[in-house]
Amino acid sequence: MKSSFYSLFIFGAIVLGCKSNTEAVPKFEHDIANGPKPWTSETFELEEEDFTFAIISDLNGGEREGVYSTAVKQLNRLDPTFVLSVGDLIDGGTEDSIQLAKEWDSFDMRTAKLKMPFFYLGGNHDLTNPRMREFWKNRFGPRYYHFVYENVLFLMLDSEDFEEKRMMEIYNARAKALKIIAGEIEGEYEDSEYYNMSERRTGAMSTSQFDYYKAVLNKYPDVRWTFVIMHKPLWTREDEKGLGKLETLLSERPYTVINGHLHSFSHRKRNNRDYMILGTTGGSQPDSMSFDHVTLVRMAKNPVITHLRMDGILDETGNVPLP
Repeated sequence: MKSSFYSLFIFGAIVLGCKSNTEAVPKFEHDIANGPKPWTSETFELEEEDFTFAIISDLNGGEREGVYSTAVKQLNRLDPTFVLSVGDLIDGGTEDSIQLAKEWDSFDMRTAKLKMPFFYLGGNHDLTNPRMREFWKNRFGPRYYHFVYENVLFLMLDSEDFEEKRMMEIYNARAKALKIIAGEIEGEYEDSEYYNMSERRTGAMSTSQFDYYKAVLNKYPDVRWTFVIMHKPLWTREDEKGLGKLETLLSERPYTVINGHLHSFSHRKRNNRDYMILGTTGGSQPDSMSFDHVTLVRMAKNPVITHLRMDGILDETGNVPLP
């Protein structure tokens, strides 16, 4: 695959015209040498430099049947170069390997209908405990990674990067909170240990992950743009396990931060950059800013970001495509 992909790239360079030596870099780069990879394909359509990619948001935390399958059909109509995720792709929250395989098989079966590469990213539903981490490793490879496409750098962060002991404390507290919600034990969810854990909303990034991205940024100092993609909004955590140190390294380059998790759309300027929290692509909807959408990013001189509500993406009959 690699040799044929390289040949395809060379052919594309000839077709699209001569490039300077500074631009003569592979179209797609990464550092995963062996084992599974957290994407579905390395074959991209040839096109101009201002390519378009798409992003889906949370499916889970109460997935509504048929929404993601509809999004897949709509994405195929929109025809982006590739699709990214911000996590919460399965219900998860279990140590049962058979159940995990069933849930991932269901997600992958629907995702396989995309006509372009899809890049996985884990959320709290996907990486709830050490067994789920191991399952992810065996099926998708690293929990955090990067890639470069057409000289645009993508940092795919793991916001569930807790020490194992803390991860199990969160997992057990979550299990107890779910029993409260189900009425199996007495109490109020808002009074539960899990509800009051700051990590429930902000996540964490380990020193190892920060060091990895520090090296990546040093390797790619002059890319056109950097996208920082994560599930939980690490930038809201103010200690050393938040995004602050990485933001300092990013401060001299153009970048955009995108995450999910809250199921409610919002946008703000931070460090004079765009930071946005996406809504849903099938997950539960808690408030008026919760809506199903896909995000299209056209990578021109600056990224042109468009959020498309799924109920407005219609087929030739004027209807939302059936899943």
